[in-house]
Amino acid sequence: MARARALPGLLRDLNERTVLELIRVGAPISRAEISRRAGISKPTVSLALRSLLEAGIVRETSLEPGRPTYGAVYFEPVPDAAVVLGFDLGARFLRGALCDLRGDLRARHDVEVAGAGIAEIVEATAALQSSLLETSGLAAGVVDGAVVGVPGVVPTETGLVAVPGDIPGLGEHALGAELEDRLGLPVTLENDVNLAALGEQWRGVAQGVDDFAFLSVGTGLGAGIVLDGRLHRGRNGAAGELDYVRSGRPDDVDPSAGAISAYAATLGKGAATTLEPPFDTRAIFAAARAGDPTAAAVVEETARRIALHVLPIAATVDVSLVVLGGGIGTNGDLLLDPVRRLLAGWLPFPPRLEVSSLGDGAVLTGALATGVRAAHESVFTRRAR
Repeated sequence: MARARALPGLLRDLNERTVLELIRVGAPISRAEISRRAGISKPTVSLALRSLLEAGIVRETSLEPGRPTYGAVYFEPVPDAAVVLGFDLGARFLRGALCDLRGDLRARHDVEVAGAGIAEIVEATAALQSSLLETSGLAAGVVDGAVVGVPGVVPTETGLVAVPGDIPGLGEHALGAELEDRLGLPVTLENDVNLAALGEQWRGVAQGVDDFAFLSVGTGLGAGIVLDGRLHRGRNGAAGELDYVRSGRPDDVDPSAGAISAYAATLGKGAATTLEPPFDTRAIFAAARAGDPTAAAVVEETARRIALHVLPIAATVDVSLVVLGGGIGTNGDLLLDPVRRLLAGWLPFPPRLEVSSLGDGAVLTGALATGVRAAHESVFTRRAR
């Protein structure tokens, strides 16, 4: 009998969560559209909406100006029911942003942290939290939590960042716990390239794409893989660690900045070229655009190396799209065509190849997307209590 009495409550809870998620991803959205997408009746949708409206989680809104509504009522999340913080921790910069439940950006600041240790980074994050709240005019009490992108694998068991990037001490500290203590908030750590993929899915060129990969090529190399619309992290959280693709190979096929600079130094010896030490990758691509033949040859090799790293992803999981990001990957005017040609010759079904539309904001956008999803769940749970 207890199970029979609980069943209506469980179904109501499920329906409300379904309706809330559809409003989160599709606002402004009508009652009829919610019913169609969820596959539940309009009366059931109406009951769920009434509960969510009374709880202050969603509200009625209007469609885009100038578009006919045909008498329909539209719904959206209540933006200030909670806000979320997102951070992107890199070797040179700590980027931070704050957005509301509608996904509207309320504030963004970047600070330089080159060479900083973990203790300094924790303090810089706390200072950035304060400045973001001050800029937005919001109280600290409305912040639901923070999501932090880090260069490394984030196994859930240890709390330590494995295979850390070029940040002193990153792999030796329980960074999430230290940030929680300092910020006074729940903190989620996630691999930065995974978050970049989620950012492209939310606000970038991968919107509406269920199977794609985000390939970041810069000072390092990594991929975030989305399958069936969900981030694929793998058993250890290490899916997309493409550095290991090169293991056992005698030739150097690394397309990241250090390897490309070294290749340019080798190719430039004795050649008539404008390239000179330290063979910065930005200078290499600029020289290629200016017609320098040595720089053009370096770019061609970079494209080949990128294609060699796209190849195992496309051959294994058959993604429909690969998004290139990172400081090198965003040079689409020089890289897209040669990479496309190579993949077309190697694969029967090559993926579409595009450059990130979010640039250096991809990781931060993914952090906010993850935070907004979690905040909706938190607000819903608090309402249920």
